[in-house]
Amino acid sequence: MKVHSLATQPFLDQQPGTSGLRKSVSVFQQPNYLENFVQSIFDTLDCEGQTIVLGGDGRYHNRQAIQTIPDSRSGTFYAH
Repeated sequence: MKVHSLATQPFLDQQPGTSGLRKSVSVFQQPNYLENFVQSIFDTLDCEGQTIVLGGDGRYHNRQAIQTIPDSRSGTFYAH
């Protein structure tokens, strides 16, 4: 697997509440928005040796997110 490093900037509106991060699809489609959010979650968890279950409700952009999140996570294993 080839590892890519992306230099990104924080998005100031990424402040999840009890229902997750409620944003429109157009916001999530911004370059690196989803990747930054996913990475920030993984940075707070101790997932080593654990199984991560990924799912969604099937709405628009769900398929792209489900394809992006495992890629982001696999990069985290190499980074630490």
